[in-house]
Amino acid sequence: MSRTRTALLAAMALVGGATGTAFAVDPGGADIAAVPCTVDYKIQNEWNTGFTAAVTVTNNSAAKSSWSLKWSYAGNQKVTSGWNAKLSQSGTAVTAANESYNGRLATGGSVSFGFQGSYSGSNAIPATFTLDGVTCNVDGGPGGPTDPPPDPANRVNNPYEGAKVYVNPEWSANAAAEPGGSRVSNQPTGVWLDRIAAINGAGGKMGLRAHLDEALRQKGTGELVVQFVIYNLPGRDCSALASNGELGPTEIDRYKTEYIDPIKAILADSKYASLRIVTTVEIDSLPNLVTNTGSRPTAVPQCDVMKANGNYIKGVGYALNKLGDVPNVYNYVDAGHHGWIGWDDNFGPTATIMKEAATAEGATVNDVHGFITNTANYSALKENNFTINDTVAGKSVRESKWVDWNRYVDELSYAQAFRNQLVTAGFNSNIGMLIDTSRNGWGGAARPTGPGATTSVDTYVDGGRYDRRFNTGNWCNQSGAGLGERPQAAPAAGIDAYVWMKPPGESDGASKAIPNDEGKGFDRMCDPTYTGNPRNNNNMSGALPDAPLSGHWFSAQFRQLMQNAYPPLS
Repeated sequence: MSRTRTALLAAMALVGGATGTAFAVDPGGADIAAVPCTVDYKIQNEWNTGFTAAVTVTNNSAAKSSWSLKWSYAGNQKVTSGWNAKLSQSGTAVTAANESYNGRLATGGSVSFGFQGSYSGSNAIPATFTLDGVTCNVDGGPGGPTDPPPDPANRVNNPYEGAKVYVNPEWSANAAAEPGGSRVSNQPTGVWLDRIAAINGAGGKMGLRAHLDEALRQKGTGELVVQFVIYNLPGRDCSALASNGELGPTEIDRYKTEYIDPIKAILADSKYASLRIVTTVEIDSLPNLVTNTGSRPTAVPQCDVMKANGNYIKGVGYALNKLGDVPNVYNYVDAGHHGWIGWDDNFGPTATIMKEAATAEGATVNDVHGFITNTANYSALKENNFTINDTVAGKSVRESKWVDWNRYVDELSYAQAFRNQLVTAGFNSNIGMLIDTSRNGWGGAARPTGPGATTSVDTYVDGGRYDRRFNTGNWCNQSGAGLGERPQAAPAAGIDAYVWMKPPGESDGASKAIPNDEGKGFDRMCDPTYTGNPRNNNNMSGALPDAPLSGHWFSAQFRQLMQNAYPPLS
């Protein structure tokens, strides 16, 4: 038995054919210097408890007098002996350094070594190799430019069409335990991988493999989409302490090797090849680099740090590249929401920075299947009682305090327009959008039945708007919110699906400081007494009281969401 991975940095060019399929093209020897290194890792023999492997490293950068190759295993593989290199292992991390006789590695030169190892369970080929700290296989592996492109017959333009969507049994049990919760407990929701421990299961919860195995059971003989939220960037969500994560601003290497690589290795398991795996990639981070940095009144020092060190860009690029290697993974990048990105000075620059991230760390736009808006937010899907073009008492709706010169008044119009902007920025013309409608229904007794009074533009907008927040910048456990449109495929032009990516009933953040080991801080935007900051135009937070940590079950919120659902629950 022989399995191999040739690792090659993305000096390979992707060329789109008439069908829109991407094909790998070797740019030729003239550009080989742009490729720092290649690694050929070949499992020569394998039995139920062990294996032998041969590794060949080719150096395409400056000549070296010594070298060190590093990789990490996703499983429990252990190197037991080796030849032609000094091999050491710490945990899952392996280092192969030169012997005294093979340290010189000329430009274009290669060196080979081998080893024997043990394992139990799976023996996945490593996803990443670095030679003296430089990544070699940024776009190697299945689906990368060194392999044939995925069979287009196995991919679909819209993964949600003709497919069921995975119902998380853990969320379903929480929902069903609430009075009346059985009315929605069979709805599909996203599974959040918000820390490294979540991959294998933390706090007694199901891990990634457990969810995938259950997804196979639910799939039966039909098609099934399973949705995962990739959410653990270093310095995550720099403007909101409640959703800060476990990784510090500089821990990009841990993000790659301890988070993305193990996720990729599991998703790439051939056992799960029949599933349509949708990933929502890193919510709430990239737009911060536009809106909350520099001299803007909304700037946050932590966001300036992340813009300077580039780790949001690198992390998203790396995630897209690695996950995009898996033929049945559909990457959707988070694109904020209309109440964040809808202003002219945010709209175009955000699309530009997303293109930058989608072409970093070996990723290409072909690794992006689409984008998702309103993730874990509350923006109304469609405001029917006024439009951006209305004029009242001589003033445009854009001049109202609520709209505040935004170009968009609701999430559907924003998602469709931002899709066009992303195509203009260089993304493929067939990208699709998702809209998270889990908590943007705004029904109940307070829902207006028609336009507001035309006394002024503010009475007109405020009297007719469904979204009852104090400000569109409010994002934490909003009072008065309700369940929105139920998940459905292809509901509108350019929209792949309405989804419940944020599981209703899971808190956005604690109302007060709660000690925890999840890296989650206390954000005053989750405090109902907070009077605001420039990011919500100094309005009250509108948050519900007595909320637990983000991601924890919040019964009072779930009951409110059912009560204010729109369309109403039956």
